[in-house]
Amino acid sequence: MFQSNRKPKSGIGTAIAMAELIYHSVVRNVRKQHNNALIAIAMNMLQTVMFVVAFYVMFSILGMRGSAVRGDFLVYLMSGIFLYLTHVKALGAVAASEGPASPMMQHAPMNTIIAIASAAVGSLYIQVLSLFAILFIYHVAVTPITIDQPIAAFGMLLTAWFTGCALGLVMLAIKPWFPSFVTIFSTIYQRANMIASGKMFLANSLPGYMLAMFDWNPLFHSIDQARGFAFINYNPRFSNWEYPLWVGLVLLMIGLMGEFYTRRHASISWNARR
Repeated sequence: MFQSNRKPKSGIGTAIAMAELIYHSVVRNVRKQHNNALIAIAMNMLQTVMFVVAFYVMFSILGMRGSAVRGDFLVYLMSGIFLYLTHVKALGAVAASEGPASPMMQHAPMNTIIAIASAAVGSLYIQVLSLFAILFIYHVAVTPITIDQPIAAFGMLLTAWFTGCALGLVMLAIKPWFPSFVTIFSTIYQRANMIASGKMFLANSLPGYMLAMFDWNPLFHSIDQARGFAFINYNPRFSNWEYPLWVGLVLLMIGLMGEFYTRRHASISWNARR
């Protein structure tokens, strides 16, 4: 599948050939989780449902439902959980993608850019498919839901995915040099974002001294803006969608430069001394 009989001569031909390679790599990445792609998606849906149930029980026991925005409480929970999972899954997928010393790189015209793009797109594909499946089941089986600005809310999901991919690219560039640090940092970052992402509360309800503890996080802005687009009764005043976009672009440039430098110094015997 990675063989090319004729080298494309035009830019369009090159783009089509790369898109075909990314497609096959996405299928391979999805099937790495399980031989059956449907089961891989079902496992991801089950994880999301377990998150929603756990937070629903916690909010109910602690009496925190009154702090949520007026509207469907489960949509409020899912708007935070979907974006959080999309962000951390994208980070993990890109950071774990094949590097320049991987055996897959010996199959021309495979390269690291295709491996990174396929990992990012595969992660987004599974999360978006799970999102629509869960919302459809909830809408049909439980209660009809209404999202005020669905396209804008979906755009915030894409910003959460984009910032996760950009940070994952930085981790991928650092990993050959400091593999233990990348593993520890990724774990701590994912655990810290259980709270720092702001999926458990609204930015408008936070006092100023607490807001300063969270507004550095681009995922915090994405989730708060998504709730502003999902609910007609909530108007976010302390977040914006431009911040995660610019942070993602900066991290993307740093990650691309780091990956280019790492690729030039890559060696298959790098891990021999570890």
